[in-house]
Amino acid sequence: MSSTTKALDLLTYFSAVHPEIGLSQLCKLAGRDKATTYRHIEALAKSGLIEKNPVSRQYRLGPSVMKLAQVREATVPRKETALASIKTLAKITGETAHVTILSGDTLYGLCECESPLHGIRAVIDINTFPLHATASGLCALAFGPEQLVDAAIKNMRSHTSMTPTTKADLMRVVGLIKETGFGRAEKTFEDEIEGVAAPVFDQSGQMAGAVAVACVTSRFGPATERTIKTELVLAAREISRNWGGAIPSHVESAWANSLSTSNTLEPAK
Repeated sequence: MSSTTKALDLLTYFSAVHPEIGLSQLCKLAGRDKATTYRHIEALAKSGLIEKNPVSRQYRLGPSVMKLAQVREATVPRKETALASIKTLAKITGETAHVTILSGDTLYGLCECESPLHGIRAVIDINTFPLHATASGLCALAFGPEQLVDAAIKNMRSHTSMTPTTKADLMRVVGLIKETGFGRAEKTFEDEIEGVAAPVFDQSGQMAGAVAVACVTSRFGPATERTIKTELVLAAREISRNWGGAIPSHVESAWANSLSTSNTLEPAK
């Protein structure tokens, strides 16, 4: 990993839950020494990607991030077109819905929507999604570029006792996802969360990301799973259309077989 990549990687630790992070905490999160981390922070600060809060003395994302985000959304509008779909998804399922976007070997969070139906619900507090441990990440391994598997194996670590930690275990999970069309994180990232995801495609014909639902384990059962999967199919189709893409026939077939009674779904367009 180059020095530039290591510096930019620090940006991924900031989130809505952790908008400000101190130097010592960043060192711990990144697994680097203080001198190296500080050097990378200084480089990011010079470009406006990070700034120090003069009151708390902690670091936060800088104004350049907002500018880049605005340019990205203005030239490649994806967040706005996905929001309507996940709002509906969260309302119908009663759980937290979110969309991720694939860039290179990294799966980034694009937007999320929490359902107001339950006081206890899943909270999306990460910016990048582990490929081997999250429903969206596993979905990317099944339907995205082949090199993602190598990237996942290099960064494979245990998050819970259910997380795949060997290539053989991971490939078994990926194989099942290819058959069903749905990414499944069965308490592999958080002990109390079940995740289900469906792939989203853009104008390139390639997988561009995933739409997913994170459900509290105590509310997750066969009926809930079927509802979530049915609504995910509709959301994935809608988001793909809005992004200029379409769901490939083999994915549609996998969905239909997985849900058995495919006539409950909106016909593919």
